[in-house]
Amino acid sequence: MADSLEIRIETSFSDIPRDEWNRLAGAARREGDAEYNPFISHAFLSSLEQSGSATARTGWLGQHLLLKDREGALLGALPAYLKNNSQGEYVFDHGWADAFERAGGRYYPKLQSSIPFTPATGPRLLHRIGSNADEVRRGLAEGLKELARQHSISSAHVTFVPEGEMRVFEAAGYLHRTDQQFHFLNEGYASHGEFLATLASRKRKALKKERRAALEHGITIDWLTGKDLTESIWDQFFAFYMDTGSRKWGRPYLTRQFYSLIGERMAEDVLLVMAKRNGRYIAGAINFIGSDTLFGRHWGCVEDHPFLHFEVCYHQAIDFAIARGLKRVEAGAQGEHKLARGYRPITTHSAHFILHPGLRRAVADYLERERLDVEAMGEYLNDHTPFRKGDDDRIDEEPDPSGLGEHTTRRHQ
Repeated sequence: MADSLEIRIETSFSDIPRDEWNRLAGAARREGDAEYNPFISHAFLSSLEQSGSATARTGWLGQHLLLKDREGALLGALPAYLKNNSQGEYVFDHGWADAFERAGGRYYPKLQSSIPFTPATGPRLLHRIGSNADEVRRGLAEGLKELARQHSISSAHVTFVPEGEMRVFEAAGYLHRTDQQFHFLNEGYASHGEFLATLASRKRKALKKERRAALEHGITIDWLTGKDLTESIWDQFFAFYMDTGSRKWGRPYLTRQFYSLIGERMAEDVLLVMAKRNGRYIAGAINFIGSDTLFGRHWGCVEDHPFLHFEVCYHQAIDFAIARGLKRVEAGAQGEHKLARGYRPITTHSAHFILHPGLRRAVADYLERERLDVEAMGEYLNDHTPFRKGDDDRIDEEPDPSGLGEHTTRRHQ
């Protein structure tokens, strides 16, 4: 790293100027050629902190790396946290921690560069648009290693890393881990019906039947964004989140205040897909809108209906992406059930710097074998997508030009 650059550590986003942070590539909203990612915006990260969702008390102590020039101008940044557990990360290293501690080591605390509670790929090595991106990225990758050494801790981890950034981390000596998610890729479809026409006949019929069944009993769907996101709406969605989250995770991560803050700061980047029956909302899913990607996050409900989860979380996300001309839907972690609904297997990446030589050797050996398994599974899953293969699977029905068929969706803009 050039002598004219220096790394500073900030523990709180309240001490990082919003406008400076948001001029960094990836956090810059549709500025120049930057790809805007809502999760690394100052609004999202500061809302996690200020709402009490991601704080030292909940296991996320800010250790954000800021790369500045001699005049103090922010050239680059890497959001990072000192953690005493592995909760809310979605890249699981519990086995590494258990093995190291059984051998007499101390795995926690560790450094974690990620977006709390958010398994979405996005920029981690942020740089100012127009700056020397390569130098800034190298400086940040090295800076995280040095911070781990200064803390005398076991490791530093960077999760859900874009493939291009992964090369920077590998060159800096980080180990490479892969995993699998399922994403919908928009091939320029004009409607949901046009997308359905690319599926095998049997799969196409099954999805149409599933969507009809999900909206039985008088259920309708609303898309809410921007000014639609009132405090009353957030109250209702939070009730869904608490009901489902408490059953699934035991203790939901996000506080009610978090939703109010993102509603104030980034309402145009949020899409709520809400299901209504008998005049009241009964289920909903929250999504975040990037420059070309819709990111599905979590859902909840207070009434159980067959297939409603699939409709609200996956089918409606595809509808919205096609309507908005978005290139991709990322529907969160895991879930091979997404494959049958038109989502494809996609490899995700993370970087791991292990300081202890013995632990590093063991993890490196494990990751080499794991990458082969992930690659083989990806090939297998790609062979079992619902898409038509060859010309022998003729389209035996006209696609629905509206893209919605019998599915009732109201757009609130």
